[in-house]
Amino acid sequence: MTNGKPVSIIMIEDDEGHARLIEKNIRRAGVSNEIIPFANGTDALSYLFGADGSGAVSAGRQLLILLDLNLPDMGGVDILEKVKANVHTKRSPVVVLTTTDDSREIQRCYDLGANVYITKPVDYDGFANAIRQLGLFFSVIQVPETP
Repeated sequence: MTNGKPVSIIMIEDDEGHARLIEKNIRRAGVSNEIIPFANGTDALSYLFGADGSGAVSAGRQLLILLDLNLPDMGGVDILEKVKANVHTKRSPVVVLTTTDDSREIQRCYDLGANVYITKPVDYDGFANAIRQLGLFFSVIQVPETP
């Protein structure tokens, strides 16, 4: 993948059914990278930024973040903003997965630095297909090395 550590996929998704579906389809697409699941933003942010909140804990990590916008404890947009504002995590690609297809919300995510925005259709086949395409994206993605 990159010279160094393999990319870990951080999945921030509170709906267990969706989380399982995402994981299954990522695997089906032939991506074997580690998937670290979080059901809420608080736990995900403490993993990403560490106990001191500086983000230094993620300095050596190669991460790709899958982010649901509708979380029980905070908005995914806030998480996206924090990830992209932190020197240690700002280069990590963020894929937004959500049921919201509000064009202003989508634009806001791209403005904040989201790499891909996928709307979860209620129809599971469509969703599975989107995740499979995402798997192909993961298999070719190069996460830049921090200088």
